[in-house]
Amino acid sequence: MANLLEVRDVVAGYGNGPAILNGASLSVQPGKVHCIIGPNGAGKSTLLKAIVGMLRLREGDVVFKGNSLKGLRPDQVLRRGICFVPQERALFPKMTVRENLRMGGFSMADKAALENRIDMIEERFSILKERRDLPAETLSGGQQQTLAMARTMILKPEIVMLDEPSLGLAPKIVREVFKIVQIMSEEGITILLVEQNALMGLKYANWGVVLDLGRTLFEGPADKVLGDPRIQELYLGGRRAA
Repeated sequence: MANLLEVRDVVAGYGNGPAILNGASLSVQPGKVHCIIGPNGAGKSTLLKAIVGMLRLREGDVVFKGNSLKGLRPDQVLRRGICFVPQERALFPKMTVRENLRMGGFSMADKAALENRIDMIEERFSILKERRDLPAETLSGGQQQTLAMARTMILKPEIVMLDEPSLGLAPKIVREVFKIVQIMSEEGITILLVEQNALMGLKYANWGVVLDLGRTLFEGPADKVLGDPRIQELYLGGRRAA
């Protein structure tokens, strides 16, 4: 099966500062959940930003469906079918839940079709239907993450990239967030996520990627990443998945 997305020896950093990514590479397979793990400062979030066009590639390339994304703006990458949910979720706090969902489809010309898609999302995620008329800022952290993730589904993207979706959430809410990841995968969306809770991320993933010092050290089936003693010791605190 051909890869949907390929990151090829990417070098990137912020402004004129030192490179954070130093030749990072990875392969994204269609329909799979991919989890990137590694220590703080490894370049995990930077890699997602480089893919989506928020950072200029100094070297290397990002190829989506056989076409280079190098030099494209984030909005151009979005139109090609790649959505990005940053750590801060990027919601419109004063807007209602429904209005935030509507902003997810701002580029759709057919507004009737947009409203139908929003109705479908609200049926899929009942909490969003219940809170549809409330400002996004009144939602709990877990509900805001649900809204941010559900909003990406409005445009029916091929890839959704999630940066630390469980950050700051209670363990019970973290499990709910990963259930949403499962739902998105069942809808046919390919997932690429960076996750500080490496055990949880790999448990729900098909494919694992280990990043350190801006380079890809290892990638392979998630269960093999979880079972590798070296990776357990270095990146999973010596713990095995339950």
